[in-house]
Amino acid sequence: MYDITTLWRAPEVNPVNRKARSIPGFNPINIYGRVFTFAWFGFLVAFWSWYAFPPLLTLTIAKDLKLTQVDIANSNIIALVATLLVRLVAGPACDRYGPRYTFAGCLLIGAIPTALAGAVTNAKGLLALRFFVGILGGSFVPCQVWTTGFFDKNIVGTANSFTGGFGNSGGGITYFLMPAIFDSLVMNQHLTPHVAWRVAFIVPFIVITATAITLLLVCPDTPTGKWSERHLHAQQSLASHGVTGDIVNVPTDFGDKKAISPGSESPSHESTHGKMEFNATGKTTGSFDHEAQIGEQQMLDTARGEIVVKPTLKEAMKVVLSLQTLVTAGCYFCSFGTELSVNSILGAYYLKNFPKLGQTGTGRWAAMFGLLNVVFRPAGGLLSDAIYRRSGVWGKKYLIHVYAVITGVFLIAIGVTNSHSKSTMFGLIAGMAFFLEGGNGANYSLVPHVHPHANGIISGCTGAAGNLGGIIFAIIFRYNGKDYGKVFWIIGIITIAINLSLSWIRPIPKGQIGGH
Repeated sequence: MYDITTLWRAPEVNPVNRKARSIPGFNPINIYGRVFTFAWFGFLVAFWSWYAFPPLLTLTIAKDLKLTQVDIANSNIIALVATLLVRLVAGPACDRYGPRYTFAGCLLIGAIPTALAGAVTNAKGLLALRFFVGILGGSFVPCQVWTTGFFDKNIVGTANSFTGGFGNSGGGITYFLMPAIFDSLVMNQHLTPHVAWRVAFIVPFIVITATAITLLLVCPDTPTGKWSERHLHAQQSLASHGVTGDIVNVPTDFGDKKAISPGSESPSHESTHGKMEFNATGKTTGSFDHEAQIGEQQMLDTARGEIVVKPTLKEAMKVVLSLQTLVTAGCYFCSFGTELSVNSILGAYYLKNFPKLGQTGTGRWAAMFGLLNVVFRPAGGLLSDAIYRRSGVWGKKYLIHVYAVITGVFLIAIGVTNSHSKSTMFGLIAGMAFFLEGGNGANYSLVPHVHPHANGIISGCTGAAGNLGGIIFAIIFRYNGKDYGKVFWIIGIITIAINLSLSWIRPIPKGQIGGH
């Protein structure tokens, strides 16, 4: 039975890497609760600003800048291009410099173009600005890597899905906040629409900057302290528990383990060849407060296979090109790619089918799609962790495919019916969101198990694939004008086909150390 006190009391931790085995989300004083809070809130404010344009774009900004439908579609596409590039870079950056600094860097750099929204005067300026604002979308990768670094395998799926889900809800919150800020500036401050929409973007700039600075000041890199010392702490933890073991290669060769003489010297933290050493004193000091009880072999496997290393180019490419990375990337291409593209056009789709709702009304209904992430994405992670306890990593993988196929069915139904009934349309969108967003949560529940020594790389590749999907689907929307229903069923067919084609691949490489 679930112990509700785990939501605020200090969690049990893994004795090797000090990762928590529960989530004290209601206790920001606790180090794990604090990092959890800043992870989801940092990504939420990033997502809010990243998608701050669509709620005002169709009517207010389009009228002010004299934009065509093609200009609007192109701006939605370009907003995803920078994010794709940043996510590819952010993954290796997390492995090398740590997710905390990478996270803060994405937020601070992306906040600058947000504040410059008022300088836009034409379609070309809008394209350039939205490209650089897209840097904020790259913050998803360090958000997930940071969370993975603080929560153990039994709960990491839930932790990632909550931080990702709460963060993604920024895509819904923006549909409430931006029109509300705009309306307040027009009605209460008596600004013209031309000025009001520009001033509105100062608000997310202030919040993002404050969040990034606070994050740097009050949160650590890892549960053990500095990112550069993570291997040393793992080695010391083994020694303090009287665990002895051979030196092994970091499992970048997917199962090829080469033992090296235990008498060799300890490296500073990691060598240029990616090898780690775990010498123990043989002295047993007993367990510490809040430590989970795990076996000696499990402690060794955790130290050998689940401590992130700085990868060489050769090692990184093996991870990027593995079939397991293809699975997480391919599935996220469909699920998060759909979410991004739908977020961009949903307000316009509702305005087309229900014109009487107006910009604010359609914006509020469109916001529900993003806000459902608060419940549906965590539900996917929770279910994934529950299945993992019974069926292992295969269960996590098949859950992703089941979610995806049902999502495809809903997308086809939305496109074929193209309903002008509010209850039917909103009901189908909510049903689709349940499986789509739950699938996103289930995907990043599996990611920490795959090549755990290179979590930043696989998180970056998977996240970037989601953005690539968003770009491809946005291009399809762009070339179909306002025939939104047609694009929905096209995306549905693509989603089902890709997931069925990936269903046969093993969830983790054969012989992988750690991650099981």
